[in-house]
Amino acid sequence: MIKTIPTTALNPEALIADIGARARAAAAVLAATPTLAKAAALRAAADALRADAAGILAANARDLAAGAERGLSSAMLDRLKLDDARLDGIVAAVAAVAALPDPVGVVIEQSERPNGLILKRVRVPLGVVGIIYESRPNVTADAAALGLMAGNAVILRGGSEAVNSNRAIHAAMLAGITASGLPADTVQLVPTQDRAAVGAMLTATGLIDIIIPRGGKSLVARVQDEARVPVLAHLDGICHSYVGAAADADMAAALVVNAKMRRTGICGATETVLIDRAFTDPARIVAALIDAGCEVRGDRDVVALDHRAEPAAANDWDTEYLDAIVSVALVDGVDAAMAHIARHGSHHTDAIITEDALVAAKFLNSVDSAITMWNASTQFADGGEFGLGAEIGISTGRLHARGPVALEGLTTYKWQVFGTGQVRP
Repeated sequence: MIKTIPTTALNPEALIADIGARARAAAAVLAATPTLAKAAALRAAADALRADAAGILAANARDLAAGAERGLSSAMLDRLKLDDARLDGIVAAVAAVAALPDPVGVVIEQSERPNGLILKRVRVPLGVVGIIYESRPNVTADAAALGLMAGNAVILRGGSEAVNSNRAIHAAMLAGITASGLPADTVQLVPTQDRAAVGAMLTATGLIDIIIPRGGKSLVARVQDEARVPVLAHLDGICHSYVGAAADADMAAALVVNAKMRRTGICGATETVLIDRAFTDPARIVAALIDAGCEVRGDRDVVALDHRAEPAAANDWDTEYLDAIVSVALVDGVDAAMAHIARHGSHHTDAIITEDALVAAKFLNSVDSAITMWNASTQFADGGEFGLGAEIGISTGRLHARGPVALEGLTTYKWQVFGTGQVRP
């Protein structure tokens, strides 16, 4: 039987302490669970999601209706929305994770010392992973799948706007996981929307090994400010697409429109377009964005190119719009583009569009972002598109993991030393 905790029975600190203790016990089991057993549990979870598709979509419809009443933005509603295609994508992502190589137990390196000691550096699970997220119910499934396959127990705390969707997805996945014989505490969903529970997770040292926030700037900032547990996160997705002097005009127009407009509410959406003054047709790029339904906020030169563009304010260059709005500027060469990105970017994803391989190499190697791209849409900044099956988030930090965080990013390593009786002189 799956254990549940009445939300009235424990205060938030005691609740998280209880959940964390049970997660720690489950993590010990999962760390020793064979790959085939983990994969079988995820396939069963995918089947359970598919079988309960109608119930999950009905729960999501309730969340969407409540969100509309609360006045959620179109971008937030888009993040929240599930339909048949998106649910199929969630199911496929869980099944894909089951088919990925298991990182646990992989020998990263091995060496032999002059005294005969053999040293191995071996991948092991992180332990207990806490996920604090907003809006996107797919995170419930992605986090559960990736955490389990990497041998971790997962504690999920979703936002109130997706509470019904998260509970439906969690219940379906847990049914499949427990039917396969893994502990019910493998994946736990915090059963309260009390914000104090978030604070309790952030200070659960010894119970939670790492916190991964997925949500808006205010949520991530709070997590980074208050956490006493290590955090893996990105604060903003201020992504740039730079149209170089040697860019192909047709390619540039298509890439820029896709990078901005395919889905405006995701962190990999381009928020600023930089156009080299030496590019053959900058007006075409601006027009392509406006014709696609995007509001362009430009510098003086951009406004002069198209009367439909609005003048940009100083803070536009530092804004993650998550909407059909983009800031556009003309720049004097790749060095100026990189300087702009260094001042205003968020170290997430930045792309160059050019046919000049030397300029592209300079951009790719010099821009200090987790992901740099050449002749590709920034919308590809996604773990699934990177062949990782799914992602638990994008990390813009420099330690442990960077870019899309998937299975390998949910492991650490230990040293194993093999001797034949050596004593240290």
